Amino acid sequence: MASNADFVQYVADQCSGAGEITTKKMFGDYGIYCNGKIFGLVCDDRFFIKPTEPVRRLLREVEFRAPYDGAKPYFYIADIDDRDYLSLLVRETCKALHEPKKKK
Repeated sequence: MASNADFVQYVADQCSGAGEITTKKMFGDYGIYCNGKIFGLVCDDRFFIKPTEPVRRLLREVEFRAPYDGAKPYFYIADIDDRDYLSLLVRETCKALHEPKKKK
């Protein structure tokens, strides 16, 4: 089942306090980016953030789930209605992730 575009936009809007949020359709679901850095996925109308140690300490509930069959587990974020909380999680995730590789 693919994600609903309205749900994806809602998640992006909720994360917007962290920076410039964009999404990219990938195999029927979406990658979600902050300032050009991919930090999570929206799959089957569920929101996932790449796992990092600093964010683990900030989570209200730590729940690992694979966003799709065969994927590595990500943090599953069920509470998407708290804009400040999501923006904090996104900011801290992006700080902990490597910079994207430059394309030639």
